[in-house]
Amino acid sequence: MATINYGRSPAEILADDGPYPVVGTGGGERLGNDYLHEGDSIILGRKGTIDCVYFATGRFWTIDTAYYLSGFGDTVPRWLFYYLQTLDLRQMNEATGVPSLSRDLLYKIEIPTPSKPEQVKIAEILSTVDRAIEQTEALIAKQQRIKTGLMQDLLTRGIDEHGNLRTEQTHKFKDFPLGRIPVEWEVDVFGNRVDLVHGHQFRKYDFTEAGLPVVKIGQVTEKGLNISGCSYVSPTRENEFSAYRIEEGDVLMALTGATLGKVCRVSSDFRSKFLLQNYRVGRFEPKLPNDLDKTYLYFLLQTNRLLNQVFSRVNSGAQGNVGKADFEKAVIVVPRFDEQQKAGELLLLNDRRKSQLEATWIKLHALKTALMQDLLTGKKRVTSLLVSESKNRKNQEGH
Repeated sequence: MATINYGRSPAEILADDGPYPVVGTGGGERLGNDYLHEGDSIILGRKGTIDCVYFATGRFWTIDTAYYLSGFGDTVPRWLFYYLQTLDLRQMNEATGVPSLSRDLLYKIEIPTPSKPEQVKIAEILSTVDRAIEQTEALIAKQQRIKTGLMQDLLTRGIDEHGNLRTEQTHKFKDFPLGRIPVEWEVDVFGNRVDLVHGHQFRKYDFTEAGLPVVKIGQVTEKGLNISGCSYVSPTRENEFSAYRIEEGDVLMALTGATLGKVCRVSSDFRSKFLLQNYRVGRFEPKLPNDLDKTYLYFLLQTNRLLNQVFSRVNSGAQGNVGKADFEKAVIVVPRFDEQQKAGELLLLNDRRKSQLEATWIKLHALKTALMQDLLTGKKRVTSLLVSESKNRKNQEGH
C-alpha cells in the first residue's frame, strides 16, 4: 500500500527563513532550505511519539525520529491517514525505554481495503468534518481574543452613560496606584466591598451515596461549575447546611490545590439544584446592595490587576492557598453599578458565544469518531453515494 521511508536529521538544512517545513508527528516544527519529499505523505513516529499520525503535503523534510510514507500506488493517502489513526500504535512498541516502532512491524499490519472510489469518498467525508473542526477552533480562538480585548477595555476604561467606550481624548481620567482610570470611578480596598465566604468543612461521615451535591475545588473550572464526580450529603440535612447553599449567579473560587485561583460563575443550569459549598471553595458576596454586581465581580476576579495583588501573598509550601485576609487589602476600582451591569452583560454574552462554539467542537469530534468507526471498518458503506453521484453526472452529461 505504501513505502515507509526513514526521516533524516535536519541539522544541516535548518534555516529560520527556509521555504520548506521540517515536520514530525506533531506537524511543522521548524523551517529548512531543502526537502526530502514532495506530494502527499503520512508521518509516523519511529521513536518517541509513536502513537501520533500526521498528514503532510507539498515539499517538506521529515525529522530523523519519524518515518514518511510514499509510493502509494492505488491507495488514497488521505484515506490511509484516517485508517492509521484508528490503530493503537503504542501496542507495537518494541523498546523498554523510549518508545520505538520498526518498519518490519509496520509493514505487517493488515488493512481491509475498499475500492479506490470508496477510499476517495471516505476521505472526502472525513476531511469535510476536519475542516469544520478547524474552522470552529479558529472561531473559538477569535472569541477568546475578543474577550481579552473586551476585558481590557471594560475593566480599565469602561463605558459612559451613552454606551460609548471612554478614551483619554474624549473623557477625563485620573491616576491611581495601578494605572489610569476614569474620574467617575471609585478606588477602594476589596474588603470594604466584598466578603469572601468560606464553605463548610464536611467530614467523611457526612457523605452519602446520593443527595445534595457538595461543590469541592475540583468542580470549580474555567469553563464553569462541573458537579460530575462530586460528593453528597443527605437531603434530610438541608436546613443544617443552608448557610452554605450555592445559588445561581454566585461567584466561586478554588482557594487551594492544583486548581488554586480558578474562578467560575454559577449558571442557570443549576437553578433547581441545592448545591453545598465545601470549605476549600470561596464564595464572593458584595457587602451592600446595588454596589458590586456579581457578574462584573466574576470578570474582575480574572484580571491580573487584582490577582497579582492577592497571589503575591500566597504562602509558599507544597500546596499554596488563599483566604479572606489575602483579598482584604487588595485595591480595586468601582464604576457605577449600572455600568458594572452593562460591562458584565457584554462579557457574559461573549462567554456564552464561546461556550456554544466549544459545544459545537465537541459534537463535531463525536461525529468524526462515529464516522471513522462506521466508514473505516465497512460497517457503513459509501457505495450508495457513489451510485448517486454517477447518476447525477450522467444526467448532467445527457443535458
